[in-house]
Amino acid sequence: MVENPSSSAVSRREFLRRVTALGGAAALAAAIQACSVRGIETQVLNSATGVPGSPASVLEIAPTTKVTPSATATAGEATPSPTPTVTPDDGTARVAFVKTNNRAEGVRQAIALLGINPVLGKSVFLKPNFNSSDPAPGSTHPDVLTSLVTTLKEMGASNIAVGDRSGMGNTRQVMEQLGIFQLSNELGFDVTVFDELTAEEWVLIQPAAGHWQNGFWFARPCFEADALVQTCCLKTHQYGGHFTLSLKNSVGMAAQRYPGENYDYMQELHSSSHQRRMIAEINKAYNPSLIVLDGVEAFISGGPHAGGRVTPEVILAGTDRIAIDAAGVALLRYFGCQTEAARGKIFEQEQIARAVELGLGVDRPEKIEFLTGDADSKDYSEIIKEVLTAG
Repeated sequence: MVENPSSSAVSRREFLRRVTALGGAAALAAAIQACSVRGIETQVLNSATGVPGSPASVLEIAPTTKVTPSATATAGEATPSPTPTVTPDDGTARVAFVKTNNRAEGVRQAIALLGINPVLGKSVFLKPNFNSSDPAPGSTHPDVLTSLVTTLKEMGASNIAVGDRSGMGNTRQVMEQLGIFQLSNELGFDVTVFDELTAEEWVLIQPAAGHWQNGFWFARPCFEADALVQTCCLKTHQYGGHFTLSLKNSVGMAAQRYPGENYDYMQELHSSSHQRRMIAEINKAYNPSLIVLDGVEAFISGGPHAGGRVTPEVILAGTDRIAIDAAGVALLRYFGCQTEAARGKIFEQEQIARAVELGLGVDRPEKIEFLTGDADSKDYSEIIKEVLTAG
């Protein structure tokens, strides 16, 4: 979706076949432009005949098996640059690794280490972890959110919106309890409560050869943002996810219920034996511009709201969800993870394995490079790299 020099592009085989209830040519043009920003080829089909030219109702995402570079230009940039995740030359996903117990400073250092600016002149949607109102690592720490918003503004973001859907509580109430509305007034960002979106503000995604019965609804504000940034926590997940890092954080961008329907998509997700594969499939709907993982504290059991707490004292940043999550699982294992995330090869964990099948990032641990800025971080990262490659 956004450009940076260390990246894997969205495949050109991804294409827009149908667009949800657009209600007019202007909305259709906006949706096509949004897809274009992501490097997705677009074709609008008549829902009855399959003939190009008229609005329809579904966005079908074809799977990819090969990561290939591409480039797109967007407003506010003089020249295009590659889309994120891996470099075209060596296929390496670079992950900033900062040993720290200072979240605010760690976020700034990690982003600086990446040496990229994917938000200059762009409207940014920031997806935190507001699954519940529990304190970090149950939810995004206010220091992380404050530092991230401030840094994105300094990097030249034209506008920032923060939004989520809570899985363990009413989203607006969760945000109120976390002080998000007050923080938005202080820092100057918009707040979007996904539970309150209208039917027209959701896009139906149907991953080809996916495990969702009838696809899932994805928040249009995330789909159409110039740049999507997400920040996740480091923790295990006791309700079938095994771990909840950047891939799992994307679940908050999918609807529990589509307005006007009673069907519970999250019930489908959490009751399915394919839950972890379905989590990965949600990630086909977008390409992140930046990911920041807060690992200053972590849950190695229980989760996502409470659990056995440890203090890894690390901040990670990158653009490759697979690399971030693989590193996160390695950290959980190093600190004594007590869930299914501790078993088997890291790249055989179902969330990660399915993400690899979908072409969402690197396909093996050897392609992950840690970027550090001091001796302590370097020594720490080398220990985690050993866990990562051994696992």
